[in-house]
Parts: sequence; C-alpha cells; structure tokens
Amino acid sequence: MKTYHSKNFHKHTFCHWKEVSQTDFELQKSHFKSKSGSEYFFTEEGVYRISNHWGRVANCRWRLLPLTNYKNQHTKIGFSRWTDFYPNDETANLFFIQVDFELKTIDFFHKDMPFYDGKAALRNASETAKTIKTIKQILNEEDWAMYLEYDDLEGLRREMVERIINSNLSLNEVKRLAIKQRNV
Repeated sequence: MKTYHSKNFHKHTFCHWKEVSQTDFELQKSHFKSKSGSEYFFTEEGVYRISNHWGRVANCRWRLLPLTNYKNQHTKIGFSRWTDFYPNDETANLFFIQVDFELKTIDFFHKDMPFYDGKAALRNASETAKTIKTIKQILNEEDWAMYLEYDDLEGLRREMVERIINSNLSLNEVKRLAIKQRNV
C-alpha cells in the first residue's frame, strides 16, 4: 500500500478530513498555500487544511466530516492522518456505498478503508454518483414503486437499496427481479 506524506498527499487521493475547531489548532505560518487560497500545515501524524472548499479538490476527492452542518464557501479547518489517504482514480472501481436507513443518509467510501467487508459492489466515481442519486430517489420518492405490489413501502425501499448497493444492477433491473420473485 502506498505511503502518503507532505510531498504526495495532494496527487490523486481520496480522504475523509475531520473538522477541528479553532481552539484545537494552534494557528501558525502555513507550510503551503494553494492557488485557491487553501492553507496546509504538516505534522508527523498528518496534515491540517484550512479551506472554504471541500469535495472535488483538483484531482482529489476530499470530504470534510463537519462538527456541525457544513456549507461550502465557509472556511473550516480539517485534519487527516497520513494513513487516511487512499489512491483515487476516476475510472477504477474504488468506491462502495453505505446507507443509514433511519436517517436516510447515503455516503461513499474507499475500498481500502478498514471497515469495507467486501459485500457492497465497487464502482468508479461516476457510477457511484449515479447510484447515490438513484438511492436518494428510492428513499425520498414514491414514483419508482409504481406497478410494484407491496404492503410495506419502507421494507420495499430497504430491499431495493440493499440490492442496488450489493450489485451492479440498475433500478429497473432490481424492480424486474422483485416482480419476478413476487410472482413465483
């Protein structure tokens, strides 16, 4: 596995940054300032980043895990250990999806993260984004369930989402499979 450090963490990586408060961070002169104004502070354990933009950052996917609700364009401080960086390639199947059915939240993670159990299908960045959009539709709308017989919409939602997460089937393919299984 590749080792990341101050010279290579910003090249084609995926990372979850944890927001830290200003009181947890001693403001000092940054080690690097990007063209977009983000500042970086390197330590033995990892890197602090002060920035007003997260998500797609150049050729990286860096997500901020905020302390409170986060809106882009608000400056936040994030920290990540060097071991929290993973290789990012837009075309490789590197990402898996998890859903919290109680909160109706969807998140994606890198396959090299220690909690990946090998069950969820791996997708590239583009397919992951499309699949998340489909899952949001299933969780928040009802039109997709038209022509399906069910007694429990929430149970059907969970069944459809789990099939999509654990396979590379489209929503229409999953619906056809559900109809076929109910008719057996």
